[in-house]
Amino acid sequence: MSESEIQMVMAYIRPDKLSDVKQSLAEAGAPSLTVTNVSGRGSQPAKKGQWRGEEYTVDLHQKVKIECVVADTPAEDVVEAIQDGAQTGEPGDGKIFVLPVESACQIRTGATGPDAV
Repeated sequence: MSESEIQMVMAYIRPDKLSDVKQSLAEAGAPSLTVTNVSGRGSQPAKKGQWRGEEYTVDLHQKVKIECVVADTPAEDVVEAIQDGAQTGEPGDGKIFVLPVESACQIRTGATGPDAV
């Protein structure tokens, strides 16, 4: 197995779907993930609101960014697990990206390549 077989699956999803995605990933054999709270704008429409009599527009929606680096689990399985857990059928469900990872190094052991993942 060469280092080019390491891939990062990055997804932006609705915050309320995080627990479903975590469960789907665990069932797919990819329990390791990093989660970050982010804001973004895509095809989801802007929302209008009122506060103290003033109208405002919210066009940056709260999302959760999930990153999974995989070597022994196929990236396609991870993508499918995220999609199954995050899909609601509404605009704003999110996006999934798969990126190649050039190399990896585990700090504690010094392991490199797929062994570091």
